[in-house]
Amino acid sequence: MQAGFAFSKLADRLASLGELTADDLDLLVDMPSTITHFSPHQPILRHGDDAAQCTLLLQGYISWQDPEASNGQITSISVPGDIADLQTLYRPRINGNLIALGPAVVAQVPHRFFRELAARSPALSRTLLLMLLAEHAMQRNWTVNLGSRDALTRVAHLICEIIVRLQSVGVAGDFRLSSPFTQSDLASACAISPVHANRTIQELRRCNMLQWQNKVLTITDWSGLVRLAHFDASYLGIRSRKQDARPESQRSTNADIALA
Repeated sequence: MQAGFAFSKLADRLASLGELTADDLDLLVDMPSTITHFSPHQPILRHGDDAAQCTLLLQGYISWQDPEASNGQITSISVPGDIADLQTLYRPRINGNLIALGPAVVAQVPHRFFRELAARSPALSRTLLLMLLAEHAMQRNWTVNLGSRDALTRVAHLICEIIVRLQSVGVAGDFRLSSPFTQSDLASACAISPVHANRTIQELRRCNMLQWQNKVLTITDWSGLVRLAHFDASYLGIRSRKQDARPESQRSTNADIALA
């Protein structure tokens, strides 16, 4: 893994949410971290644990799952650049199980680093808060997704959200990505059966909106998928990439997402 990779993924995510200067981003360069590789469905954090560090996702996808649900109900999905458990800065007790959806690489970053970061830079402090607020907004939208939309719209909406979040950190610009989940995972995230999830994906294929082959998801009709999902990305709080004034050398590329 290239030097500075953990820093670059976090810089991408923070810059997608708030206005940061080069001086602000320089504070991330010396971020202490322990890099860990996880296998598919391997636990990263368990319900009831007390956390002293945050989990920054570098590659792959991870999810929070309901520890009480027999089907492993997925309650959120993190993409590269996300800090999956930023809330533990304020409430260290883990509520839920954090699980790798597929092969994943994470950086474990001590809480003290983020506290020092917030004390040294008001802009970074505000952007970390915006990250928490974006997480809350996504949770509210997931509630609406499960409570008010049919299965086809649920699945389309979830895929739209994942694509936009990836694009905000420089991934999936061509609407092609390694699949965030298996069809069983998709069923767990959308509260439908695996059989129903399979039928829903087949329907999206028949509508020529996507292809899903060899663990690669390709969106073939983005506008149509957005219309079907009634998707409005404003709840994600993502700034236009045109506003990102960082030098190109400080930005991640699509190649960063490839798992070794």
